[in-house]
Parts: sequence; structure tokens; C-alpha cells
Amino acid sequence: MPVTKENSEALIIRNDSEGISNLILNRPKSYNALSISCMKGLLNEITAISEDPSIKVVIISGSGKGFCAGHDLKEMRANPEREFYEKTFDLCSEMMMSIINCPKPVIAKVHGIATAASCQLVSTCDLAVADENARFATPGVNIGLFCSTPMVGLSRNVTRKHAMEMLLTGDFISAQRAYEIGLVNRVVPEAELDSATLELANKIAAKSPLTLKIGKEAFYKQLDKDMSGAYEYCSRVMVENMMARDAEEGIDAFLEKRDPVWHGK
Repeated sequence: MPVTKENSEALIIRNDSEGISNLILNRPKSYNALSISCMKGLLNEITAISEDPSIKVVIISGSGKGFCAGHDLKEMRANPEREFYEKTFDLCSEMMMSIINCPKPVIAKVHGIATAASCQLVSTCDLAVADENARFATPGVNIGLFCSTPMVGLSRNVTRKHAMEMLLTGDFISAQRAYEIGLVNRVVPEAELDSATLELANKIAAKSPLTLKIGKEAFYKQLDKDMSGAYEYCSRVMVENMMARDAEEGIDAFLEKRDPVWHGK
């Protein structure tokens, strides 16, 4: 997506079209490193989108040569105080949780590199599509800074041994390997990244917004429960979902062999 003179100064570029919001990290000279200002910008946009009934799906991508290089290490070394480090990692955690708590599905569209906190961002998004040349890493161990916060998202998406291998070696893995271990959903040719991601977003956007909201919230809440608690919780969610008008409409449309008309309630 081209960056125009009008929006070239924005750290986060937002373009909305037909119910899909494209959020573009826009610090190409620093591989879209997550500075304090950049994280605040993304947090603010996700918060606004969460309350925007016109948006059904969010796509996060990066401008320039890569998706994102993780935290802005130059900014952090220029501010070597405990308070600044706490501010950085607390803000990052808040931003990541805003994606989890956003009622709209969020898709990462990845090209180039996604390292450290950027790998965390990919793992935090609900879905991820990568081009075949993309590479992923949690390389903090190489510079004496273990990727502890990226570990939170990574360890909840891939198996323990695969996560530990990435964390302990700091090595890059290919897009295909990221797909094999469950870090991304799809790997596509570079020329098809935009169209493949948009196709996935449009497919999801065609569903009931209320159902997506209910389902996403339930998905993350049941993960932290034991099996019995998860079934008990999800059974209650199913009952509440069945009482919604969209569920009635969806079932009736299925039985009547027609397309549903969603009401959002």
C-alpha cells in the first residue's frame, strides 16, 4: 500500500475500506521498530477500532522492506533508566493485550523480517499470513537480552520445544517453518500477499460481527481454564449466543437455503 506525502509522517497509517481496517506500521527507515510513540499509535488505533461498528476485521502490516524489527533498541539505549524500560515493556504488554481484547479479528500481514517484539506481535494477532520470503526470530539471546515478553505470545502459539529452540538459539526460521510450527496460518508468494490476506479478511468480514465478538472473547478466556471449567464456560457462552438474533437468523437462513442477513444483535 503506497505511502503518500499527506500521511508519510504518521507512525501508524490507517486505511478503512468495506469493513476492513488496514493499520500500517510506518517507520520504514528503522524497519518499523516499536518505539514508544509507535506503540502508543497502534494501541490508540486498536482501541478506537474496538468501538467502531463499521470495522469488522483488522489487518496489521509494515511499510518498507520488512514487517517490524521489534523494539527500538536505539531509543532504549538513549534512555538507560529503569523507569523508561518499565514504561516500554508495560506499554508493549498493554498494546498486545488490546489486540487480544479487541472484539474484531486481527490479522498480521508479514513480509521481510519479524523479530523479537515483532514476532510477539505476529503471535498475538488472531491470524497471520506471510509471504514465502518472510523470516522470524526471537534473537534477544544473541545480545544478552532474553526475549521474555515475546515468549508469552510465542509459547501460546507453538509447542514448547519449538518455542524454546527459537528463544535459546535466536536463529531465524523461514516462513514455511513458521507455518509448520503454527506461528502463521498461510504462506503465499510475495506477489500474492496483499490479495491472499484481503481474501481471508473478506471471508471473515462476511460473518456476523456479534458472533465473531462472542467467539473471539470465548476463545481466549477458555484457554486459561481446565477442561471441565472450559466446557462449563463455553456451554454458557453457547446458550447466550443461541439467544442472539443473529443466531436465529443464521440457523433459519441455513434451513431455508438462503444467505443470512446479520443484525449485529
